[in-house]
Amino acid sequence: MQAQFVHDGKAVDFTPTVDVAVGSIVIQGDLVGITKRDIKAGSLGSIAVEGVFDIPKDPALAVEFEAGTKVYVDEDGAVVADDVGTTYLGKVVNDAAATDSFVRVRLSQ
Repeated sequence: MQAQFVHDGKAVDFTPTVDVAVGSIVIQGDLVGITKRDIKAGSLGSIAVEGVFDIPKDPALAVEFEAGTKVYVDEDGAVVADDVGTTYLGKVVNDAAATDSFVRVRLSQ
């Protein structure tokens, strides 16, 4: 049997069990994606697994991120620098100051 091309893989199918809002981070094992549209529970949608996104971080933690740094996502969907108990998200593409409320990240798998 030979492999057969399905699609470019920039987004993958996703059918949530609950309603999911646009911009939600979805973690499936080691696969992380972001919804580009609202998806109703039980409805087929997709999550972007490639691209650059502005993702919230907790400014109360006063963490700076430099471009090129690997970042992770915690269970609340916030960008963190710690890889313990989190999931790899991607790399920072623009420096983010400690007081910034978001980090610009290129998703990586």
